[in-house]
Amino acid sequence: MVNIAYIFPGQGSQYVGMGKDLYDNFASAREIFDKASTIVKFDLKKLCFEGPQEELSKTENCQPAILAASIAALKVLEAESRCLPDGGVVVGSDYVPKFSLGLSLGEYTALVACGSIFFEDALVLVRKRGEIMEEASRKVPGRMACILGMELKAVEDLCKGFGCEIANLNCPGQVVISGKTSNVELFASLAKEKGAKRVVMLDVSGPFHSSLMTGASDKLKTYIEKVTIRPPVMSFLSNVDASIQTDPQKIKENLITQVNSKTLWEQSVRNVAAQGITTFFEIGPGTVLKGLIKKINPLLEVRNIGMLQDIQAFTLPQS
Repeated sequence: MVNIAYIFPGQGSQYVGMGKDLYDNFASAREIFDKASTIVKFDLKKLCFEGPQEELSKTENCQPAILAASIAALKVLEAESRCLPDGGVVVGSDYVPKFSLGLSLGEYTALVACGSIFFEDALVLVRKRGEIMEEASRKVPGRMACILGMELKAVEDLCKGFGCEIANLNCPGQVVISGKTSNVELFASLAKEKGAKRVVMLDVSGPFHSSLMTGASDKLKTYIEKVTIRPPVMSFLSNVDASIQTDPQKIKENLITQVNSKTLWEQSVRNVAAQGITTFFEIGPGTVLKGLIKKINPLLEVRNIGMLQDIQAFTLPQS
């Protein structure tokens, strides 16, 4: 058997049409999308399948949409491959998921995957999370930018000068900053002079993972504290500290803190790899995490599970 890690994408991975081929071909995916539309009280599957992109990309919409699409892909994977976490391992299964982690929003999907939170609760929670973050962004307009090819220390120094903050440490040579719109744009205009190879302004609606989101974090706390979280059946890593968390209360605390703190994706992946994991399944829309992991350690294998062709190509190795 091969021990693997499940990884789940965050905001920005959404695209019109995501999950439709799975919905059309697998009852397990239809069940998830139909249930999701009932829970959020609008036709979420139509938004995922038909768009428009602008509406799908709104924070309050894309967060539940990505979670639903990712869990639909997970359910198809489990049904078609018999790939189940500890406590539900099928005899003869060749892949056994031992770790579950996600990038930012993807943490909620990871918690569903490892049995820590019910899908229904997670969907309601991320819908509310998106609404709260969107509201905070309207009050304090901000942006995020990806800085490529610039040393972390240089990014940190420039952040101090322009009132920006480190938001995501995704992989070597890539640092995402967050801050007020004018500050981030000024930072971007001078970054190349300080050594950056390229600056990419992210298509997000606010200064996420920064202190400007503290108000959103405080509001989200009220909702997270009401949700039942159970000890994970797989090893769950938090973005906030890149550590395995088993205590439900600590998991809640980190989910609250995550909104206005930087995420440690690179360190999370390195910590999982240090436990002997060499194969990762990126489950959900897009291939962003695969690209990041290849930059973290090109020897790690990443298999994408998000479309019908991924499921069709998924063949269990001979024992």
